[in-house]
Parts: sequence; structure tokens; C-alpha cells
Amino acid sequence: MKSTIRNKYILTVAVMAILASGCKKDFLTVDPPDKIDSELIWKDGALAQAFVTDIYSGLNDGGFSEQMLSSVSDESMFTHPTRGIDLVNSSTINPSTLGWVDDTWKYVKMYNRIRSCNMTIERLGAADNGITDKALKDRLLGEAHFMRAYFYHQLLRYYGGVPLITKVYVLTDDFNVKRASYKECTDFIIKDCDDAQRLLGTTLMDKGRSSALAALALKSRVLLYAASDLHTTVGLQSLQISGGQPLTPAILPLLAYEDDANQSQRWLLAQNAAKAVMDAGHGYKLDLVAPATAAQGRINYKSLAMGGGSKALNMDAAAASELILARYFVDRSDMRLGRANGPNGYRNWAGNTPIGLLVDDYEMTDGSKFSWSNSAQKANPYVNRDPRFYATVLYDGADWKPRNKISGDVDPASQIQTGEYDLIVDGKTITAKGLDTRSGPIESWNGSWTGYYFHKFTDPDPNIIDANMPQFIPWPFFRYTEAVMNYIEASIELNQLGIATQWLNKIRFRSGMPAVTATDKDGLKAVYRHERRIEMVYEEQRYHDARRWLIGKATLGRKTDYIKVKGTFKPGKTLAGKYKYDPTIYDYTYTPTIETAQENRIWLDKIYFRPFSRDEMNKNTSLVQNPGY
Repeated sequence: MKSTIRNKYILTVAVMAILASGCKKDFLTVDPPDKIDSELIWKDGALAQAFVTDIYSGLNDGGFSEQMLSSVSDESMFTHPTRGIDLVNSSTINPSTLGWVDDTWKYVKMYNRIRSCNMTIERLGAADNGITDKALKDRLLGEAHFMRAYFYHQLLRYYGGVPLITKVYVLTDDFNVKRASYKECTDFIIKDCDDAQRLLGTTLMDKGRSSALAALALKSRVLLYAASDLHTTVGLQSLQISGGQPLTPAILPLLAYEDDANQSQRWLLAQNAAKAVMDAGHGYKLDLVAPATAAQGRINYKSLAMGGGSKALNMDAAAASELILARYFVDRSDMRLGRANGPNGYRNWAGNTPIGLLVDDYEMTDGSKFSWSNSAQKANPYVNRDPRFYATVLYDGADWKPRNKISGDVDPASQIQTGEYDLIVDGKTITAKGLDTRSGPIESWNGSWTGYYFHKFTDPDPNIIDANMPQFIPWPFFRYTEAVMNYIEASIELNQLGIATQWLNKIRFRSGMPAVTATDKDGLKAVYRHERRIEMVYEEQRYHDARRWLIGKATLGRKTDYIKVKGTFKPGKTLAGKYKYDPTIYDYTYTPTIETAQENRIWLDKIYFRPFSRDEMNKNTSLVQNPGY
């Protein structure tokens, strides 16, 4: 088995091991025993490799932080107050109050890692470099170019054009650096990707490290973004940012790629880049000519989310072929995503819970839209839905893990309880609050505000009880299906509808859904955007997609809702003791209800881009603030 990059402490471990094996036991030494001369790093292959490995700590835990990007989109709601997500969703952030900022795209953090990349590129390219192994040197340089490109792409998609720093600054340098244009940043990232691809070539990289294919995948994403409407002059001028006034000529190049006349050429570049990934990589079950069964579609999708399956369940390890670059969690005892997001009735924290707007977007298994206006669907809203729904969302009545292993003998049926139900207690009918509600008897403060719980990236192994045990599901920075989606989008924009339809159907067939029926460009675009939303949910795509498509107000700015579930006894039926979901005993009603108690989402167009902090503006007086702040 190939080795796996583990965590940000690997540099320290590697350096200390080298020191322990090579230093003399001289009590008169003047060199600190836990430090190493920086010059030695670039003369020793092992030390240089440890230095480059440490750069990967800038990836942190990928999208698996306790506060997920999905909760500033129309995918989920963050349960706990005072973390700053509510400030983002109410459009009240400003240079002094940034709200939630994750370390995977924090301005200062990214530039610290970019500095390490610049140092690697400078020193490994220096004439006096002492590393003679060309293959090792090329690999480390390739990794540094890729990581620099990745960190700049993170800055670019949150802030627009940023200062391009390509050298290691010293204290005597001038730190007042202007923002580069959006085009300059994009072109710089593409060049780094090309350099990384050339240097890494056909080298077989360890799991978790960058590769030539990862460089192609990053290039595909960056070119897709550059072609999108958010980065056109017309698109930007349509926004209501500066009191309805047009954006100034000075700010436009920082946010728009170039003049709009070459947008179709940018779509062609994006299409070609996506196809390069598809030709070089390996997808999972994208060769089906008819839909998989609903049961198999669910397994296929859950296998993808698991990065190759669960040891305890019948999932397909071949799904790991989808992963182009992932963050693996070998020996990470603190990686408890299930604990962070699971039901409070299992003593979890319910951190990021699916909102009804997402749940309602899952189609019926025949490809028709779900609607609360349909009386049959309203009566049984969780029946005959897209198989991916059942691998993504936990809903009232869904079977889950043995609850007695963590919460005691309170629910022998081990089902999610997010409603309130008639129950006979001491001979009287009472209204019992579900175990997984904010009024339940188990850690009610950790209950969902939406009536749903997170499932997608949670190991369903009944032996892994989320509150106590870690799980090792990889975070997918890039996977094959994203490149396919990019290819479909570019093909639609280029009016190559047949190609787009063919690949859309491949994705749908894998998940057990029927072929698309739309035939015109607008119809196919709507189908594609829906498919991307469902297929790549919780993968940090939706937040950026809604912005680059200029649909923020109509999607991310919507009021969130929760599902009110009520179970009342059927005539002549009762249940005493412990509640369980049973439609032969209960009549269930489901009522979508707007939720504003936890947060009140308001979209202002300034939120299309994040503000630079006041501290950064003070440190770099050449930095131009984004509009609206």
C-alpha cells in the first residue's frame, strides 16, 4: 500500500528523527538541540521533503471543519450561535467584523503558506542547492508550484484579484503591494498548474499529495470560474453594490477577467481543461447505459462519499478511483465529523444540518419534481426520492445506528426522531418530543433547527458510534465527477448540447436516476445546475457556484426553513412505552415552516466577494477594498 501524508506535525517528527540519528552527544554544543539551520534544509533531501510536506498543513482538514462552508449556502444551517456564520448570512460582515473565516482560505494563513512555496521554489532552483537527486527536486518543485496555485485560487475565489507575491520577503522590503487583476491572478495560477504538471509528470505520488492530475483538475476549476458570469463586466455591473451606481473602472479589473467579448473563448479553454482531466483520470461507474436500481444508486453514491466504502458494509472500494486529491485522516483520533454533525439524541452536536430548501430539491425517482402542493407527496415526503437523498440526509423515521450504545435503552427501533408524537404514558395520551429535537430529553441544546441531520460524509457502520469513535473518510479536494461537471457546463455554454446530455445521463444513471428530458439550452442548463447541486452537495461547490452564476439572492439569500413533523394516533390505535416510527399506528403530517429564530438570512450583493480586514488595509496601504465595504 502506498504511504499516506498524515498531518501537519510530520515536519517536526521528520526533523527530530534526523537530528536524533545524526547529532553528537556533545554537552558543549551551542546549537539548540530542537532547532536546525534553515540552510541545511536545502542541502538535504529528507529535510527538504519534510519542509514541503509541512506546506500541506495549509489544507487543514479540508471541508471537514466544525463550521462547514455549506452553512453559508442553501445546503445547511449552523446550529450554534456566536460563531460568525450568522453575520455572513445576514450580510452584516465588514472590514472590522469579518464573521466566520475558515483557516483553509484565511488571508494571512494563505500568504504564510505561499511564502513557504516561494521559499521552496527559490531555494530548490538556486545554483548552490545541495540536493543532487533531480527526480526528488522536480517532485518537490512540482508540489510547491501546485500548492502555491491552490492557495492563490482560494484567495481569488473569495476576494477577487489579490497581490501576487512570488518571492520571499525580508524585513527591508516594501510590503505595500497592489492587487493584481483577476486575469493576472488567473493566468499566474494556470502557469503554476502547468509547471506542476510538467515537473510531476508521470510520478506516482503518495495518497494525499499533489500530482500532475491534481494540477489539471485545479486548472479546470480556475478556468471554469474565469468563464463564469460573475467575472464579466456585464455581470458585475448588474449587481446592486454601490447604491445602484456602476462599479468604478479601477475596481472592475480586480473582479472581471477581461472584456466580455472573449467569454466564449474562455468557455472553450474551460472545456478543454476539463476534458484533459477526464482523459487522464478514472471515473466511477460512468459507463452505464441505463439507470442503476434505486438500491444500487444509493450504494454507489454512498461509496463515493466514503472514498471507497465502509469495511462493515457492502460498499465498493473501486469508488476510490474518483479521488484526484483528498485529505486522508489516518491515525487522526480527533477527526469526528459524525460527532460534529450527528443527531443530539445520539449525544452529537448537530453542527451543520440540512435545510428544507435542499431536501425539497431532491427529485422523485421518476425524475419529476417534488412538490408540497402534491397531496400524495406531502403525505409521504421521504418516499421514492432520488437515491442520493437517502445517502445524504437523515430525516424523521430514518433508520440509523443502535442508539442504546450511546444513549441507553430509549429507542429500541434506532430511528431518527425529529417530530412530536402521541404516546400513552401512565394511561394518558401525551405529546412526546422526539429524541433528536431541541425539546428532547438528550442534549436538547444540540438539536437541529431544521428537522434534518447530516449523513453524507458519516460512516454508517453501526459499530462506529459518532460521539465516541473517529472515522477516516477522506475529504475530496478534487474528484473526477467535478471535472465531468465542468465539461458539461462548458459544453452547454458552447451549445454542444448532445455532449452535455450524454455526460449528464452518465452521472444520473450511476445514481439510479432516469435520463434527462430537456433538449434546449436553457432547459439543459437548469437541469445541469440542479444535478451539480445534488451530486456535489457539502463538497464546497454550491457556495461558489451560486456566486459565479450570479444567483446568490435567489438561492443563498433565501430564508431557511425547518420541517414540523407531527404524529397523531389513527382512530382506534395507540402506542405505550417507547415511541417508534410506525405509519400503521400514526397519521403523520409534515409542515415546512420558515425559520428565523437562529438566523435571519439577508442577501446584499456585496457578499459576492469577501472584505479585506481593516488590519490588512492598514498594513498594506496599496490594497484596494472590495466594493460595498
